[in-house]
Amino acid sequence: MTHRKLVLIPTFNEKENIVEMIHAVMALDGGFELLVIDDGSPDGTGSLVKSQQVAFPGRLHLIEREGKLGLGTAYITGFKWALERDYDYIFEMDADFSHNPNDLIKLYQACANEGFDLAIGSRYITGVNVVNWPMGRVLMSYFASVYVKFITGLPVKDATAGFKCYHKSVLAGIKLDEVRFVGYAFQIEMKFTSWKLGFKIVEIPIIFTDRTKGTSKMSPGIFKEAGFGVVSMKIKSIFIPYQLNRSGLTE
Repeated sequence: MTHRKLVLIPTFNEKENIVEMIHAVMALDGGFELLVIDDGSPDGTGSLVKSQQVAFPGRLHLIEREGKLGLGTAYITGFKWALERDYDYIFEMDADFSHNPNDLIKLYQACANEGFDLAIGSRYITGVNVVNWPMGRVLMSYFASVYVKFITGLPVKDATAGFKCYHKSVLAGIKLDEVRFVGYAFQIEMKFTSWKLGFKIVEIPIIFTDRTKGTSKMSPGIFKEAGFGVVSMKIKSIFIPYQLNRSGLTE
């Protein structure tokens, strides 16, 4: 059986990386498609994507949004786009090659062949597999996941990972309009919600390599949102049980 696979990449000022990333994804076996959600990049990222669409008709897609609206809302836009078009597997991935495009195949196989609903490309499932990050940032990221597990009980070692494969049933089962967070905490909220809804989750070891081109979009506000957001998310889960979005699921 041939599955329809869509990779989502949100972008803001990624002109140094986006064309190379497009060609890397398009070269993979298995007919991966790519949807770039660009937040009005002033550096012309969106125009570069358009210039590549002629070479990859029907496989390279673009949504252009006005203004920098946040990582979480970009992914929600992409999720809805994918569900409306009935893709089977939907992937999250960064544009800067911190995630190796070849690992998309490993995430897909974990879901399609091993029966998991959500596969996470994990930096910490087999130790610490991070290249070119300062030690302070490695420790902050690692202990953020420890903190998330301590507060919420989420049995995931890389709670903030942004490299994932979802079966469409996960995204259809989540009430996407009720996802609260837009930054770092978005990744935590999506994993926590998937877990609370009973979906099968697996972590697949990857090597995360810090970007060599372009500028990081991390900011202190992102970490603040995650810190307070995890506590509020846990409290909410105690008083309001998580329920599947039945209207989004098909028989």
